[in-house]
Amino acid sequence: MRIRPWTAPRLPRRLALLPLAVLLALIGAVGAVPDRPAAADSGFVHPGVLVSKPQLQFVRAKVQAGAEPWKSAYAQMSSSKFASLSWEPKPREVVECGPYSNPNLGCVEEREDALAAYTHALLWNISRDRRHAEKAIEILDAWSAVIRSHTNHNAPLQAGWAGASFSRAGELMRYTYDGWPTDRVQRFATMLRTVHLPQVLVDRRPSFNGNWELIMMDAAVGISVFLDDRASFNEAVRVWRGRVPAYFYLEPDGPLPQPPPGGGKDTAEKLIAYWHGQETFVDGLAQETCRTFGYVGWGIDAASHVAETALIQGIDLYAEMRERLTKAMEFHATYDLGESVPDWLCGGTLQRGLGPTLEIAYNHYNNRLGISLPKTKELLETRLRPTGPSHFLGWETLTHAENPVGRR
Repeated sequence: MRIRPWTAPRLPRRLALLPLAVLLALIGAVGAVPDRPAAADSGFVHPGVLVSKPQLQFVRAKVQAGAEPWKSAYAQMSSSKFASLSWEPKPREVVECGPYSNPNLGCVEEREDALAAYTHALLWNISRDRRHAEKAIEILDAWSAVIRSHTNHNAPLQAGWAGASFSRAGELMRYTYDGWPTDRVQRFATMLRTVHLPQVLVDRRPSFNGNWELIMMDAAVGISVFLDDRASFNEAVRVWRGRVPAYFYLEPDGPLPQPPPGGGKDTAEKLIAYWHGQETFVDGLAQETCRTFGYVGWGIDAASHVAETALIQGIDLYAEMRERLTKAMEFHATYDLGESVPDWLCGGTLQRGLGPTLEIAYNHYNNRLGISLPKTKELLETRLRPTGPSHFLGWETLTHAENPVGRR
């Protein structure tokens, strides 16, 4: 494939919707990427996107000791297709993703390449095999040399899926490996700032199903840490703080859920339709419970990714949303374990299956704080572990099971 010279794309028109500080940060940074590992005044911990150095040290020690569940989780990751040293990235200049990725022009390739880069970055940190470090960098360099934009209906979600994994991989390689050339790091930073960040932080979808914005904020927070961009980080946290209460219901909210910030739903009829026809609201119910548990799992995991990264950076978002997240986890784990469905819940029918999620939030609330989450524990230990990859998440039993470290 002929690789065209990379040029920075135009930023979306929705830049005008951002607060002035974030607008200036985004516009002023186009073509002006970091020229040192970290901005001295940013205050960010590096590596600090989802996993920190002490967390990685904990995992490496457990794997070396052959302890469970890390031994099985590491074997699962090592034997996956994403871990292959023969992996060949397939970058595209324009990634076009329609609804449900139809059309699918580079969508799967970008998501899977990002996951492969993250997988090899983890393998490098645990095994110290430099071949994995070089493979991760090869993938990151391939995409930063080519991609210019995402288009069509799913563009912001696609940028979130890929941007979340790319930022984790890039963060690990930038701060745990000495062989990534500075000019390539800068090119990768420019890709994140001009291709992914505007679409997840500016081109928002407040009226869409809530897993979208939670995933987009997951990517935005990770990218902001990589870029040492405090203004964008703060904006992503602000959006997260509004979206989580609009996605997970608690009885103090009143007879109806909170509407999504900026997303309308100004009548009871519209809110009920937004919650897929659910009219009875109880603690832990999610906006997409009556759609499918798979999307709820994504919502829980994306929310916990933001909280975990923020905790590494010294902000305890877990504490702010403790009741919502723990109630949601227990509610959905109960039904995923086979509890009969009452008629008042989604008309008596659920599409179950949370997917490879829950591990990160469970680790924080149960293992670090001692909060009992019996249904979540049972689901993880009997059905989900070791948790694998999906779209924007991967290997979370390996990285976060019983990991006591929340901050360096």
